[in-house]
Amino acid sequence: MSTMRLSGLASGMDIDQMVKDLMKAEKMPLDKMTQKKQYMEWQRDDYREVNKSLFDFNNLIFDGVMKQSTYVQKTINSSNESVASIRNLSSTSDFSGSLNVTSLASAATMHSKSKIQYNAAAIDPTKKLSDYGITGTQTIKIDAIGTDGKLDTSSKSLSFDPTQETLNSVIDKINKQFGITMFYDSATQNVALTSKNTGDAKDAANTDVAEISLTETAGTFLTGFLQLDSDNKTAETNGEGTLGTDAAFTYNGLTTTRSTNTFNINGVEFTVKNLGSTTFSSSPDVDKILDSITKFVDEYNKLIENVNGQLDEKRYRDYQPLTSDQREAMSDKEAELWDEKAKSGTLRGDSVLSSGLNQMRNDFYSPVSGITGFDQLAKIGITTSSNFMDKGKLVINPDKLKEAISSDPNGIYQLFAKDGTTTADKGIARRLRDTIQKTMDGIDQKAGKASSTNNTFTIGRDLNSLNDQIDRFNDRLSQVEDRYYRQFTAMEQAIQKSNQQATYLMQQFGGGQ
Repeated sequence: MSTMRLSGLASGMDIDQMVKDLMKAEKMPLDKMTQKKQYMEWQRDDYREVNKSLFDFNNLIFDGVMKQSTYVQKTINSSNESVASIRNLSSTSDFSGSLNVTSLASAATMHSKSKIQYNAAAIDPTKKLSDYGITGTQTIKIDAIGTDGKLDTSSKSLSFDPTQETLNSVIDKINKQFGITMFYDSATQNVALTSKNTGDAKDAANTDVAEISLTETAGTFLTGFLQLDSDNKTAETNGEGTLGTDAAFTYNGLTTTRSTNTFNINGVEFTVKNLGSTTFSSSPDVDKILDSITKFVDEYNKLIENVNGQLDEKRYRDYQPLTSDQREAMSDKEAELWDEKAKSGTLRGDSVLSSGLNQMRNDFYSPVSGITGFDQLAKIGITTSSNFMDKGKLVINPDKLKEAISSDPNGIYQLFAKDGTTTADKGIARRLRDTIQKTMDGIDQKAGKASSTNNTFTIGRDLNSLNDQIDRFNDRLSQVEDRYYRQFTAMEQAIQKSNQQATYLMQQFGGGQ
């Protein structure tokens, strides 16, 4: 409800300032509520920062010490690297052997039987095909060898209108739709086709078939205008193409073939490059595996240092969040120093975080059941710091860890990543991820996520309740302020009336002389 307010002309008082001063006392409970709200928001944000750190560490575990690929990194020695490049993909054991390459895989090819001409003149591949006597819709299909070495017949037909297409535009569509690459050579006035995949094609019955097969269900664009044979086997017989070939080699005494020059044998990738022989052997890439484990330990130490720091951080209760009036009265530096203490201790002694840290320590120290050899971190040179102030940080003995990596990288993988139905059966990394997820869930219940609505987590519900209190209190303050103004207005009106009466009396007395 609006109230007419007088400025104090009659009384000579600064009513606005007097009301403002009176309201300062009235607003003190509101300031406390606003300060409490600010602290709760800081607390919520600090919880979420810890959750982000846990999330990042959880991902690092998954992408690092828990992945088998971390432990299969190998140093490979080859007697003749020009014959083949060798890369370990998934073999956890060291390997060695010999490779004798007698043939490389090649792609099938074919080209036009003679020059592509119209009226004894070369064509322009940018002109419409209808300019060269091609009429009616043309429908073609080109089957080609697939990645599995079989003729792939699953491609769909391509239809086009010669009044709308040029040779270049049709070639572009062919290259996108089929398993071949076609181009027009203006020097020879021929088109040439090459299969995108290498190898000697077989059908479902493992019988030799062409690697490129052309079909026309409407028109004669391929075999007529482009003057191509029906397949590359026919073209090869006529001297207008080549057959696809397999890579042929002897691996550790076994003679075999592959349709490509890159192939996998027992988790090892070979890419043959030239004919000839080579011998090879592997050993663990100790430095790379060491780097992965060291990164894991370093990030764990950073995580627990951060969380322990927040659990132990002192709460400076004399430093409450600044009100807007208090902040205005300070310099920027003073406000910054004040905020630093006011924000302190938001997570001090938190049970969810302290429980999570304790469980992580247990995850590290307890042996992993069901494996022999490396069943504890100490056996690979990772122990707890003897310095009490480190509060459970891990320390690496690099020599002992290198020795363990050299002797049994797969054993270290099992120590970290072994799966199981109970905590004791699980590898250390799996235990940690379970504990981290449980801790993150506990934090979510308290502080939610950035996308969460307030009513879904504890601090959010408390903030909603506090916001309601603040709204009600602001309504009350408005009423109190209006009451003060009404009272001062009544006083002003009374003084004004009194002044008017005094003036009247003085006029009457003056008039009687």
